[in-house]
Amino acid sequence: MSILTRKADRIDRLAEQPGLSLWQDALVRLRRSPAAIVGAIIVLTFVVIAIVGPLIVPHDPIAQTWRGEISEARGAFPGPRAENWLGVDHLGRDEFSRLIVGARQTLIVGVVSTLLGLAVGVLVGGIAGAAAGLGGRAGRWIDSIIMRFVDMLLAVPSLLLAVSVAALLGQSLATVMIAIGVVSVPIFARLLRGAMLAQSESEYVTAAIALGVPQWKIAWSHLLPNSVGPVIVQATLTLATAIIEAAALSFLGLGNADAAIPEWGVMLADAQRYLSVRPEWAVYPSVGIIVIALGFTLLGESMREALDPKLRR
Repeated sequence: MSILTRKADRIDRLAEQPGLSLWQDALVRLRRSPAAIVGAIIVLTFVVIAIVGPLIVPHDPIAQTWRGEISEARGAFPGPRAENWLGVDHLGRDEFSRLIVGARQTLIVGVVSTLLGLAVGVLVGGIAGAAAGLGGRAGRWIDSIIMRFVDMLLAVPSLLLAVSVAALLGQSLATVMIAIGVVSVPIFARLLRGAMLAQSESEYVTAAIALGVPQWKIAWSHLLPNSVGPVIVQATLTLATAIIEAAALSFLGLGNADAAIPEWGVMLADAQRYLSVRPEWAVYPSVGIIVIALGFTLLGESMREALDPKLRR
C-alpha cells in the first residue's frame, strides 16, 4: 500500500468520526489534565466539608465548654488530644469544629459574592458590548459612558475598594458579599464586552443583520451565548480571589458582626494575640484559605487552557 493510500485512508477515518463541540472538547481535555483533576478534587472536598461538616462536627463550635481549663496569665491552653483533635481556642471552644464550620461561611461568601459580581458584570458588559458592536454612533457613546465608569472602578486597588464599600455599608456578612461583588464587576464587564465586540465582526452577525434580524435579538441570541464562555472561566478564578478577600475583610473586622460565628478570617485575626504560645491557631485557617484558593485557581486555569481555540487540535 502506498503512502498516499495510507494517508487517504487516515483522512477517511477521521472524517467518519463525529465532531466535538467546544465544550465537549474542553471536557475531554480537562479529564486529561493533572492540574484540573487536582483542582477538582480540592474544590469537591471543600464543598462536601462545607455542606456536611456542620452536621457531623464532634462539638458545638460556639460553646465555651473548656473555658475552665484555660489560663491566659500562665499561657495554658489545652493542645491537641483525643477529645479535641486540634485543641481549643482562647475561649475554650473546639478548634477542629470551628475550622470545619468556618468552611461553610467561607463558601457562602465566595459563591454569593462571585455570583453577584457576575450578574451585574454580565449586565453592564452585555449592554456596553451590544451597544458598541451593533448600536452605531449612539451605541458607541453609550459604551463609552459605561466603560469610563468601569475604568474608574478598575483604577482603585481591589482590596481598598472592598474595604471602602464595606466601611460605608457597615459590618455584616452581607456587606462582605456586596463589597467583594462590586470589586469583581469591572472584571466581568470588560471581559464580556471585549468578547462581544470580537463576535460582532463575525460573518453570522453580518448575515443576521442583512436578514433584518432585530439588534436586540442578535445580541441576546447570538453575541451573548458565543461570548459568555471566557466569563464563566473567569468566575472560577474569581472565586479564589473572593475567598482571599473575604478572609481579609473579616480579618480587618468588617465581616460578620457576631464574632462567635466561625469564619476563617476571624479565626486568623483572633490568633494574632497568641502567636507566641499557640502559633498553630493561625496555621489552621491559613492553610484552609491557601488550599481552597489553590484548588479554584488550578481548576480555572485548566478551564481557560481547555477552552483556548489556539490549543485545540
